[in-house]
Amino acid sequence: MEAFSTVFIPNKGVVLAGSLFRLARTSELKLDFNPFVDQFKNEFSKNSLDQEEAPLHKEKWREFLKLTKSHPLDLEIGTGAGHHFAHHSQTQPNRFILGLEAKYKPLVQSIRRALDAGAQNAFMVRYNAYHIEELFSEEEIDNVYIHHPDPWPKKKHFKHRLIQDGYLDRLWIIQKSDTFIEFKTDSRDYFDWSLERFNNSKYKKIEHTFDLHNSEYIGDNFVTQFEQIFLNKNQPIYWAKLYK
Repeated sequence: MEAFSTVFIPNKGVVLAGSLFRLARTSELKLDFNPFVDQFKNEFSKNSLDQEEAPLHKEKWREFLKLTKSHPLDLEIGTGAGHHFAHHSQTQPNRFILGLEAKYKPLVQSIRRALDAGAQNAFMVRYNAYHIEELFSEEEIDNVYIHHPDPWPKKKHFKHRLIQDGYLDRLWIIQKSDTFIEFKTDSRDYFDWSLERFNNSKYKKIEHTFDLHNSEYIGDNFVTQFEQIFLNKNQPIYWAKLYK
């Protein structure tokens, strides 16, 4: 999955699982434990922040990123290998995008892919996005992208799903007016679960389709590497857009 996935193991960079986990401190990890830790701490230190530093910029992200107060600041939750993250930075140079990732490898892949394409409007943060309110203040963020989050298919794991009533409330608070959330998944069960919560949320308008690639909404869609895997299997992509 492109957003947070798998059960995280103590002493491997994160602790506990799903929405409940807290990240281990990068400063406490040995550089040879994971080559991507070394790259994160050194090669990409100017283009990313760890979970210890990121909350210090709450309410001040535009100042930290040297943006004007009105400059659009978008957020991608779970960037995966960074294909959409890099695409957004390239095709929307007048907007800035922040990416959230818990794991070092996709974080490094994402920022490297954007920078290699010449991006100057992209930045990565290592954080558990479930605790989004620790990073951003009221109406600090513009558009939000959530593509292929872990569906946690077993009923006993539903509590770990990113899309929850309370989580949508927190996203609504940090987003400016007249912005949106774009959500995509390959799981029908997770989409049905999410759609129910979308319709009960504070967002004023919800658009959705059960087959994105055979719908009126396909025009602006960017196909990620992960999305293409399911298209090759003739599986539909489920899509929704929530407007604030």
